[in-house]
Amino acid sequence: MNIKPIYFHTLALTGFLSLFALLMLWNTVLASPPRFPVALVLLITITPLLLPMRGFLSRNPRSCAWMGYVSMAYFIHGTIEAYATTTGRLYPSLEVIFSLILFFGTTLYVRFSGKQG
Repeated sequence: MNIKPIYFHTLALTGFLSLFALLMLWNTVLASPPRFPVALVLLITITPLLLPMRGFLSRNPRSCAWMGYVSMAYFIHGTIEAYATTTGRLYPSLEVIFSLILFFGTTLYVRFSGKQG
């Protein structure tokens, strides 16, 4: 069975764009934070996704691996947020799902892109 790595990168890209859109909408439109400025919250939540983005989009395996590592921070945040809040568990649950899609997509891409040579 020969699976092309581009399929896994597409899966990872789907998870990345979904997670990025969720974080942008969650912190601005859907439930903006009452105590902190929106710009500060966006800076803290979005910046880790942007650091390996250039290499991730150009399918660099090292950047894809780093994107997988970064996605685990969002998995932990979403899990803690879903556990800690009693109301509104939809957004943290979506964060967990999208971060897992990103993680497995990048992990499988790195795994199968190494066999191409």
